[in-house]
Parts: sequence; structure tokens; C-alpha cells
Amino acid sequence: MAQTASIREAYGRTLVELGKRDPNIVVLDADLSKSTMTRYFAEQFPDRFFDCGLGEQNMVGIAAGLAASGKIPFASTFAVFVPGRTFDQLRMSVAQPGLNVKIVCTHGGISVGEDGASHHSIEDLGLACSLPGFSVVVPADAAETAQAVMVAASTPGPFYIRLCRPASDVVHPAECRFQLGVAELLRQGDDVTIIATGLMVPAALEAAAALAGEGVAGRVLNMSTLKPLDREAVAGAAAETGAIVTAEEHLLHGGLGSLVAQAVAETHPVPMAMVAIKDTYAKSASAGELFRHYGLTSTDIAQAVRSVLQRKAPRGR
Repeated sequence: MAQTASIREAYGRTLVELGKRDPNIVVLDADLSKSTMTRYFAEQFPDRFFDCGLGEQNMVGIAAGLAASGKIPFASTFAVFVPGRTFDQLRMSVAQPGLNVKIVCTHGGISVGEDGASHHSIEDLGLACSLPGFSVVVPADAAETAQAVMVAASTPGPFYIRLCRPASDVVHPAECRFQLGVAELLRQGDDVTIIATGLMVPAALEAAAALAGEGVAGRVLNMSTLKPLDREAVAGAAAETGAIVTAEEHLLHGGLGSLVAQAVAETHPVPMAMVAIKDTYAKSASAGELFRHYGLTSTDIAQAVRSVLQRKAPRGR
């Protein structure tokens, strides 16, 4: 079995390290610190931790005020509440003035599982990407999460970082390096490119390994930064492999597939297929059952690759 590690745990531990280095780091939560793992920071720096209770709109406003005062606030809750419940506050109080607020939300996507549709955040990336000036990041595993949080702390401007609830497969070594706005090549290939984000990255690697047994050389890109999107990597993948499949734990509309398709259309049009949730809210079940039911598995990615290869232009044309 693949080695797994908690992305939320990595976030909480990284906040403590940041707090030791910089007294301007402050953390806010909405009565969910035991789940978001901001409790570690609260234990170490109680005077720099603010529990805003069940008031996510107020939390975003307080974070904006702290940022305007020179602090570096990390505000956390479940992804279904921010940006969903707080879009107006993010737009008016953070995005428009361009404040240095870091929103890091856990429990993204349908991997929340049995909590059901009310807690499945499947629109959040589209909402966050629509906010001018925001950087939007979805790490693939714990090591990349730690690096991304460090980069967010040292990069001016607002961030939205989406984390998942369950432990995830380990993709990176502990000493990995995250670069904002740069896609990561995880597997080389010339026949097709699979561009994945978050929990779908391990599935993309598994799909590529299975396809190799069929003689298909699949390139795999980890697109952990959705905004700013690495358009150069997308254009290169389109030109060099001639077909692209995207994979994400998000609605088809407004997520990774939409962003990549725009870049492909504007740079080097090629056949595409998108593995995503198709215009529906998910039922209540285990994460594994939901991923299988809504077509978010390595098997589904491999099938999308086979489909898109049938539409790929022969080489030399």
C-alpha cells in the first residue's frame, strides 16, 4: 500500500514553525481548530490566535483588519464555509484592497465523505479563482502543503489554499520545493499529458503507470497552482504530446479543466478530456465510494486518456 500522511497535520505544524520565525504571523479559526489543526499554533502562541466562533464572515473581516495593520494572518475553517459563506467579505475586504490575507481551508472536495452535500465544497476553486489578485493553490500531499504554506507566508497578497480531510498518498519527499505558478513534471511522456491537482495527482500517476502497460506514454503534471496558472507548461504539453486530460476533485465548471482549456484554446488547441464532477452535488458515502461513483479514479482517468487519444491528430500533420 502507498504511504500516506495528513495534509492538515502538515499545515498545523508548519504554522507553528512560521510562528517561531515571525512574530507578525497570526492565526484565526472559526471554532474548528481541532479539525483544521490550527490548535497547534493556539497552544504555542495563545496571544496570536483568534477563535472567531461560528462567524466566518467576521473572521475574514478581522483577518483583513490584521493584514491592514501589518500582520500576516492565516484564517482557516472548512472549505465549504470559505469562500462559500464569505464570498462578499473576500471580495470587498480582501481582494479589492489586495490585502495580505492567507485563507487556508481544510475539508475540500467530496473526500469529506459521509458528511454529505452540505459539507462537500465542490465550487470553491471556481469562486476563489474569480477573485482578482488571489493566488489559488491545491497541494498534492503533506510535504507540498508545508512548502506551499511557507511560500504563502513570504509572498505578498491574498491566497486561497485548499486542503483535504483524509490522509493522502505521499507524492513528494520531505525536502521537496514548491514554486508558486509552476507546474511540476512528475512523469515524462510523449503521447498524452495528464494534468491533475490535489488528491487526483496520485490517481493520475497510477493511471499513467497502467497506461504504460498498454504502450501509452503519459506525461503527468502536478498543477498545484491554479492561479496563476502555468500557461507555458500547458502550451508545451499541448504542443509536445498533442492531447490533454485534466483531473480534479471539483465541479467541471470553473475549475482546473476550465482553466487549462482556456490556456489550450489560446495557445495550442488539441483534443482534451476532463475528469471532474459533472454538474451535481454528491451523495453521502465514504470518500472511496464517492470517488468511484462520480468517476474520479485512476480507472476513469485512464479511460479519458483512451478516449482523447482517439481524437488526437496523427503525428506529422
